[in-house]
Amino acid sequence: QVQLVESGGGLVQAGGSLRLSCAASGRTFSSYVMGWFRQAPGKEREFVATISWNGGSTYYADSVKGRFTISRDNAKNTMYLQMNSLKPGDTAVYYCAASKTRLTTMRGGYDYWGQGTQVTVSS
Repeated sequence: QVQLVESGGGLVQAGGSLRLSCAASGRTFSSYVMGWFRQAPGKEREFVATISWNGGSTYYADSVKGRFTISRDNAKNTMYLQMNSLKPGDTAVYYCAASKTRLTTMRGGYDYWGQGTQVTVSS
């Protein structure tokens, strides 16, 4: 089992940047596929990005491609989401998640979730 804790959220103006972190407990972090999702008020939780166990493969939602970068440091048991050129539409609670199986964009494919961190982008 793995426990996930997100950090790095906050309030930023449109066009600004934030870096989210997801710290994982346990010694098996490197064996998990990791992902970021987000949920805006009144909307369903949606996929943002995912990264393979060794960081060799990544995949992004079209809405963030070219602006967000997912990465991981297995030595530090931490995953990151660098968010640039932020837009008001990026405002949401951001969640990190861990999958025991494979790279996937589906919420149901993830086994563990963090509590989320709020990102608010003002216009």
